[in-house]
Amino acid sequence: MGFFGGSIKFKPETGIKDLASKVILVTGGNVGLGKETVLQLAKHRPQKIFLAARSESKAQEAIADISKQLQDKVDIEWLPLDLASLASVKTAAERVAAKTDRLDLLVLNAGIMAVPPGKTDAGFEIQLGTNHAFNFGPATLDGITDQEKLSASNTVVRYGASKTANILFAAELARRYPAFTSVSLHPGVIRTNLYASATTYGTLMSTFLNYALPWISKDVPEGALNQLYLSAGAAKDQIVNGSYYTPVGKLQAGNKWAKDADAGKRLWEWTEAELAKLGY
Repeated sequence: MGFFGGSIKFKPETGIKDLASKVILVTGGNVGLGKETVLQLAKHRPQKIFLAARSESKAQEAIADISKQLQDKVDIEWLPLDLASLASVKTAAERVAAKTDRLDLLVLNAGIMAVPPGKTDAGFEIQLGTNHAFNFGPATLDGITDQEKLSASNTVVRYGASKTANILFAAELARRYPAFTSVSLHPGVIRTNLYASATTYGTLMSTFLNYALPWISKDVPEGALNQLYLSAGAAKDQIVNGSYYTPVGKLQAGNKWAKDADAGKRLWEWTEAELAKLGY
């Protein structure tokens, strides 16, 4: 079961479109929802999949496991990527550009949650940097952009800020580049290793994860359905560009962040300015 009902009935086996000639990149593709996403997309024989992950050994292990489950050989390549490092992001982007002249699907799946306070190598609060800023290449915009204040807040606030930034970013990307279809989504409450950090960080969260999570959460294959549907199942005219979706394929037209063009513009400009200070 889960928090979201009334969803679209979607089966990746029959619902994913023909992916022949498509080039795909999935971040965090070595485990959990990312690995499941790579597996289901690979079953539809795309031209190439970049599986982005930090660890070569874990990525190659995932690629080998995925390949065993495919009827046809698919070109799946490990892309070294550490989203907590701007240098790594830049190198990964350059590597992709050197290997292909197109990118049809980009699934920004990687993320962290409920980790202890910390910062990236560029000085961003670590959850905001990992979950938002480096994908760029309390619930207010100031609560996101004030890094000292954000770093001093509790882990739930920090995670929420990074997810709010994801929604704002996807909406603003759609406004600036409408030729691209860009959406943000909630996968549902899933039993994945995303919660590993949270189990030792805070009594209340540990209690919730140990006792409540098994009753309200979904397994990984079900958890990947929303991003599979939105990236490769739905027709382009079935998706409202820049919007926010809950499982599976449920448009949340009233989401205040997806509709807040001013906040989206300010976050985009703040992110650009912060990255420019660092030479990016």
